[in-house]
Amino acid sequence: MSLSTVASGVGVLELPCLRLLPISNTQIQFLTVEARKQPRRRRRELSFSSFPVLIHLNHRLRHGFSELNSSIDGSHGGEAGHSDSTEKGPVASFEDGKEVRSESSSGLGDSYVALFVRMLGLDNDPLDREQAIEALWKYSLGGKKCVDAIMQFHGCLNLIVNLLKSESSSTCEAAAGLIRSIASVNLYRESVAESGAVEEITALLSQPSLATVVKEQSICALWNLTVDEEIREKVADYDILRLLISFLEDDDVNVKEAAGGVLANIALTRSTHKILVEVGVVPKLAKLLKGDNTDNKGSKLIRKEARNVLLELAKDEYYRILVIEEGVVPIPIIGADAYKSFRPDLYSWPSLPDGINIEQTAKAPSRFGASELLLGLHVDKNVDDVDEAKMKAIVGRTNQQFLARIGAIEFEKEINSEGPGKSQQLTLLPCVDGVARLVLILGLSDELAVARAAESIADASINEDMRVSFMEAGAVKPLVQLLANNNKEAVKLPVIRALKNLSLSRTVCQRIEAEGAVWFLINLLKQPEISPSVTEQILDILAHILDPSKEMESKFYGGPVNGSKTDSRKEVLDAAVFSRLLEIAKTASPNLLRNAISVIEFGTVVNPKMDTIISEDITTVLDVALRQKVLEEPENETEELEKHLLELEEAGLTISAASRLLTKLLDSESFRQTVDMTLYTELLRKILRSSLPLHYKDWVAACLVKLTTLSSPSQSLNNPISVEVTLYKTIPKLVEQMSFPSSPEAKETAVLELNKIISEGVPQLTQALASHGGIEPLVKLLEERNEQCVEASLSVLYNLSMDSENHTAIIRAGAVPVLRRIVMSQRPQWEKALRLLRGLPV
Repeated sequence: MSLSTVASGVGVLELPCLRLLPISNTQIQFLTVEARKQPRRRRRELSFSSFPVLIHLNHRLRHGFSELNSSIDGSHGGEAGHSDSTEKGPVASFEDGKEVRSESSSGLGDSYVALFVRMLGLDNDPLDREQAIEALWKYSLGGKKCVDAIMQFHGCLNLIVNLLKSESSSTCEAAAGLIRSIASVNLYRESVAESGAVEEITALLSQPSLATVVKEQSICALWNLTVDEEIREKVADYDILRLLISFLEDDDVNVKEAAGGVLANIALTRSTHKILVEVGVVPKLAKLLKGDNTDNKGSKLIRKEARNVLLELAKDEYYRILVIEEGVVPIPIIGADAYKSFRPDLYSWPSLPDGINIEQTAKAPSRFGASELLLGLHVDKNVDDVDEAKMKAIVGRTNQQFLARIGAIEFEKEINSEGPGKSQQLTLLPCVDGVARLVLILGLSDELAVARAAESIADASINEDMRVSFMEAGAVKPLVQLLANNNKEAVKLPVIRALKNLSLSRTVCQRIEAEGAVWFLINLLKQPEISPSVTEQILDILAHILDPSKEMESKFYGGPVNGSKTDSRKEVLDAAVFSRLLEIAKTASPNLLRNAISVIEFGTVVNPKMDTIISEDITTVLDVALRQKVLEEPENETEELEKHLLELEEAGLTISAASRLLTKLLDSESFRQTVDMTLYTELLRKILRSSLPLHYKDWVAACLVKLTTLSSPSQSLNNPISVEVTLYKTIPKLVEQMSFPSSPEAKETAVLELNKIISEGVPQLTQALASHGGIEPLVKLLEERNEQCVEASLSVLYNLSMDSENHTAIIRAGAVPVLRRIVMSQRPQWEKALRLLRGLPV
């Protein structure tokens, strides 16, 4: 029977959800009879086995349905037993009840698509459905026209999705592959998502032992679907993302690349960034990007996808920190032309990246430069002096300078895209190469590139390791030079910001000062026209360098360091500087006020006479710093508790700095004669009784004690100020020391000090100890092996038990069974324990 026989004399069969291939009633009866006569079908054989042409067509589909038309127009004679003329006969179809003859072979292809779609029905044999879905999948690879031919049959998509539940791997592969092809057409993505394909693919991927080809096609289907922004949010589900992340470690590179592609598409929607970070995508992709695994180094596509995801996440300030913590650094793309100004020191004696020269042991250079070339091979007793950070800096500098010299460090195609964001394009590099690249850009002549590099250094300086890495790579010296020599705001502002973030490291602070940055910063600070934001950043740097609490004065560099000479701090901090600092402090924000006070305090260290500091303005600054409005607000009336706590922290830092400065100024006789000490005493007592965090009251209490000592030299514990210091500072601190994890020695010291305080017999002190939660940690100390600690705890608890209001708290803390064990075991303190037990209502 020929194909023309099948195609001639047909009628139109319509189902509610599917438009089928036109088949005559006679042929339907014939097919039914023939099907009954056929023996049990073998695998990979169509149910319509009475038509050799269909078998032949399926055989051709296995080799690619894209050649469908040519296979039908060509001769089938040898295989189907028919001549060319028979195969090339016209095909009949019906439109609006009228028969239409078409000479086009594409119409024949559409007819067979309809037949295979009909074979997807749930009432067909699973083997027939499998071969039909495979044929349609191969046919869909022909492009959009072929996909349109499949999708014209309403309801076929539901049948395709249903086949994802099949137990056959080949069926699942073909169904997922067909969905992948359909999802590649913009018109059908929404229909695919609405058909439940995403849920079925998720269930399929969740199977433990899934064939690699099925995984690949399923993930690629998601890859095509996530081109649509609305579908991305649907796919950005915790379970799906968890599966995709696990596939990043799959042995098959195609599966890894497909999973990376889906994640890259999902990351394009900002609302999905939070869940991407929560499921742990950053460490996995950073590892792939760095190529820690030799298997990953050959896959350029997965590295590109990982870079795209991390770059999208790095647009958020907080997620950028997570990316940098994984060892990859955002680098500005500045174009290959910008690197043409790079001039390496080809003929200079080798030096470390931070500028330290390597000692020349040879008396004269070798004739052909071998001594310089082979310097790195010379190992001497000082080889241990080069730490890991320096070695990484050497490797990074060597790599980047080599790429710059051969013109391969960056390619023009990376910045060919036009638009407003062109100048903000970034890439990601591993930490070693990224830090060296940024330092190299600082030495270029392109000011825009330099400014962007300084911004990147500021963003990347998130922890001590990164700050030290930049210092070892030689970033400090060019930044200070730019601060001194470049007067353009566009360059100076990012440079100041970079120095500010680098100065958070005490080690880098010393290097910044050694390069002479203090003098340039103070000169900028003296200029009244600078903006408040720049003033704040400059004061931040100066407060880190000139920090009296770190005793930085003992680390003053009197001579040249790395070729730079540092001015004396005493010469730099002159009267004009203090006048400017006081002017800033009187009308500044809390942060500016705090930093200005810190620098002024440092002036009291380098100039003990304080002649240039003491003035009427200093008392005004102290008064402003100690009168914080946030302390006057009742805590229970604040609507935004989080904001209130933040303001309280800022106020605590300012008050602590002001109290420390006041304590130092009280050493000056001239200052004591010009201030009202009673006024400051009342201010500090008010602060001591406030809700200020405990650790900010250290200098407040110290200053109060000093004021009291100066006003009345004879002190006793019953002095009102001393009592207040004990109530609001000493006792809470000792209770905190006993409560939180600390060494046994620290707990012993705390309980012994408490015993000494409580034994004075001041009722207020006993009440304060109970109100601050001191009973529970005291009971826990009874179980310690330290006999002295147990005895002190028993003494304090006995004094607390004299007040019947504390009995409930002592019993609730579990003191009774502990005391009974002490008595029954006849420990040295059993008599005190028994006396305490008798006083409790048990």
